[in-house]
Amino acid sequence: MAESESQEGNYYNRGQMVENIKTDMEELLEEMEKLTVRAAWMAYDYTAIQANADLSNAMQHSEDVFLMCKEQMEKKWQEVLLE
Repeated sequence: MAESESQEGNYYNRGQMVENIKTDMEELLEEMEKLTVRAAWMAYDYTAIQANADLSNAMQHSEDVFLMCKEQMEKKWQEVLLE
């Protein structure tokens, strides 16, 4: 009788292990899909930038302006907190 209980426990443990592996694999596949999409967009962006030098300059300008705005917002936020 103890042997059958032990076998049931082993069966349950194996079943749980299989479920854990399936869940882990699904999570890994989802992460791989996200990384694949990101890599594809990076390749697309790189190709677009290489094909059009003006686009690269415009993107750099946009980033510079964004960083300046962000800096100003942080300064204003600090001023508001100090008041």
